[in-house]
Amino acid sequence: MNNQLPIPSFYTPENVSKFWRVPYDQRAQEARQWAEKYHLQPAADDKFRIGLLLVDVQNTFCLPDFELFVGGRSGKGAVEDNQRLCDFIYRNLGRITGISATLDTHRSLQIFHPAFFINQDGEHPQPYTLITAEDVRQGVWKVNPAVATSLGKSQAEAQEYLAYYTHQLDKISKYSLTVWPYHAMLGGIGHSLVSAVEEALFFHSIARYAQINFVIKGNQPWTEAYSAIGPEVSVDAQGNLLAEKNREILAWLQTLDILVVAGQAKSHCVAWTMEDLLAQIQETDPRLAHKIYLLDDCSSPVVVPGVIDYTNQANASYQHFADQGVRIVKSTTPIEEWPGVANLAEQRV
Repeated sequence: MNNQLPIPSFYTPENVSKFWRVPYDQRAQEARQWAEKYHLQPAADDKFRIGLLLVDVQNTFCLPDFELFVGGRSGKGAVEDNQRLCDFIYRNLGRITGISATLDTHRSLQIFHPAFFINQDGEHPQPYTLITAEDVRQGVWKVNPAVATSLGKSQAEAQEYLAYYTHQLDKISKYSLTVWPYHAMLGGIGHSLVSAVEEALFFHSIARYAQINFVIKGNQPWTEAYSAIGPEVSVDAQGNLLAEKNREILAWLQTLDILVVAGQAKSHCVAWTMEDLLAQIQETDPRLAHKIYLLDDCSSPVVVPGVIDYTNQANASYQHFADQGVRIVKSTTPIEEWPGVANLAEQRV
């Protein structure tokens, strides 16, 4: 049985690559009419509970003219991903119980932005520069003294920390420290959800009386935080905590029958969120991995032509997740046809 709904007439796929003000009052009225027309119950009454976790579906990553557009190898990645994502949300409006959206949240002076570093000539690194532990040992890049002071450290303390931090990244075999363009700036347009996605989430919220949950990540200046679960490095050299691990997503998963995951970028924030979530699952109940479904056609890897291409790493990560029991599916396939869903539904009954 296919329980998919039609797509509302106001949704225009071509507008997914643009930003605008969502007409909230109008959409709220339409959402209530939609709920009445298609007999949509409040989400709290769902017997089979489906959660949708959206990772960093923000303008900064998803619109072509913004700072870190995730184009993938096609050059259209995030735009086409979000067209399919909006389609998925509207068609499954009556089945999605709740939606959580992570928001990458940054300020200008953070360990992955150009102003944080200087070389011997006082120059800042270009975006996409990789800073290794060896670079730090050789003095290729140093913490900008003015930034260190602004963030409450001496130059010596900051440099010692940078050596420790890059060594830790090497030790845990994660990506080298990457200098990114300024992006996801708190208070800026880039920080906001893509308008078309925000509209879909708002429509779902009103139609199903389901509050949208937002998860803030990435606002600690001394560490990267690709994952919504926790930072790349959790403690400093003295053992002081940099940021708490987030167990909110795991707790949510435990209340659900299915958790569907999509967002940007497949190679970074989605991959590391999944990696950390699966680590928590292994500590708690490995069977929970079978509840997770990754929308493979609603995420793209970071690709900067001629500079970096993380497609292979992203695909390897997804295969690793599948090996642990996560299901890799297409948004265009009805949920009823996804592998394992029928069994999970029977268990619920």
